[in-house]
Amino acid sequence: MKCDLCGCDAVTFIRYNGSHLCPYHFIEYFQRRVKKEIRKEVSLYRGDTVGVAVSGGKDSMVTLSIMHQLFNEKNGIRLVCISIDEGIDGYRPPSLDIVRKYCSDNNIEYHERSFSELSGLTMDKIAPLSRDSSPCTYCGVFRRKLMNDEARKVGAKYLATGHNLDDVAQSVMMNFVRGDVERLARLGPHTNIRPGLIPRFYPLRMIPEKESLLYAMVADIPYWDGECPYWTEALRNEYRDVVDELEDRSPGTKYSIVSSYDKIKPLIAKDAGPHDTKFCECGEPCNGRTCKACQYETQLVKKLEE
Repeated sequence: MKCDLCGCDAVTFIRYNGSHLCPYHFIEYFQRRVKKEIRKEVSLYRGDTVGVAVSGGKDSMVTLSIMHQLFNEKNGIRLVCISIDEGIDGYRPPSLDIVRKYCSDNNIEYHERSFSELSGLTMDKIAPLSRDSSPCTYCGVFRRKLMNDEARKVGAKYLATGHNLDDVAQSVMMNFVRGDVERLARLGPHTNIRPGLIPRFYPLRMIPEKESLLYAMVADIPYWDGECPYWTEALRNEYRDVVDELEDRSPGTKYSIVSSYDKIKPLIAKDAGPHDTKFCECGEPCNGRTCKACQYETQLVKKLEE
């Protein structure tokens, strides 16, 4: 295969638009779409701080790399990398080593938080206690709490995450099937800013997972490709299979799912969420007296003591 733009050897074939691209033109094509998405989702000015949630996987490392290209001392925007150590032996330590080295080599401010701050909990302790629930349920809640808390502490105006097109399409499908309109309306990028919550945005929101992986490879971005030992129990896997099968049969389906969601979001977002902001004793905003993370923390500590 030859590149449609220059005639050099192509590195990929983009099925949904029928183009063959060489490494150079693929990188250019990829970056152009990511930059367009960032401009669409956020407004940043000199003096602002933006956080980037980074696990060390391909998507978050690609996000950090592109954000670093765009925002630095030249335009006066402070970039802060925020990582979370969930306490998964053999999985998280090597990935965080990659993030720390990348930040050190590129002079990126690095902050790290740990599940152990929550009464000494780790995912390796939590997983055997999850029983009928997926360990991912607890992991997601605790990660969001620590990430939001750290983003708030560093004064971030926004928090970028590495969610790609596949992730967003799966989330839309999951919430449609469950009939969870309120959660559907709360999907990022966040436009209705709630006090205490740092709005998240997704630079890779319209980038398929396969393209994110290819970009990391051709742009020589380091990343950790290990698998979480608890991922097989996640309900999301079933939706991933469904969405992938639809995409395989009809290229462009993932874009159609997300684009359809974007059209209806204004209609459902205006009535979503509580009108009065409440705060948990830990400082996190919540719907009741206690945030979900503190509820889970109390439950898990009791189980560990039994």
